[in-house]
Amino acid sequence: MTAKPVLNRAQFHTSAAQLRDLPFSRAEVAFAGRSNAGKSSSINLLTRKNRLAFTSKTPGRTQLINFFELDADIYLVDLPGYGYAKVPPEVKAKWEGLLSRYLQEREALVGMVLIMDARHPLTPLDRQMLDWFTPTGKPVHILLSKADKLSNSEKALTLRRVKQELATRELAAREHVTVQLFSSLSRLGTEEAAALIEGWFARTQPAHPDPVSPGTLSVGVPQKSPDQGRDRG
Repeated sequence: MTAKPVLNRAQFHTSAAQLRDLPFSRAEVAFAGRSNAGKSSSINLLTRKNRLAFTSKTPGRTQLINFFELDADIYLVDLPGYGYAKVPPEVKAKWEGLLSRYLQEREALVGMVLIMDARHPLTPLDRQMLDWFTPTGKPVHILLSKADKLSNSEKALTLRRVKQELATRELAAREHVTVQLFSSLSRLGTEEAAALIEGWFARTQPAHPDPVSPGTLSVGVPQKSPDQGRDRG
């Protein structure tokens, strides 16, 4: 019998408002994106679970880091949307600080899927996310969402322009960034994206994690046994 794809095993595990509350993790892939770019819809489609991540007509509603367990201590992570306009500046600063530290310091993070609206790609905040994460040397895969709203010629032009801009980034960064067209409505690019993410998890070999010394603990991992760390979620 063919094993069920790891993404299709996703189930809600816990939410965290602060880095110290993150669960113990052996490997995780984070989904990030501007509010209303289609992040929740993308997660639901790729996991084949219609209401796993809640969609909202109110950008910025999701203010927590949500963990969906795929296997023992292996997660898909839904990060708070950014670019929200109707929240106080101090709340924006808190969320952005949380995102930057998570992306730069979370050792269990093996890759990031960055959702951009294909009609408005590479906003300043999208570039900021890349600037935070690409120095880690871990891969980024950009989904140009809502591509069904573009004509075929517009799709080709948008994809070419995004690739051209990414090619101007520093060599060490651009080598780890890939991009594709995507649509939750038409399912364009679903198989390609799912296969890439499954490949990230497959390369982590989570069944045999390396020992972690107390001095190199990941952000949010309590200094106790893995089982105890998960119980905190």
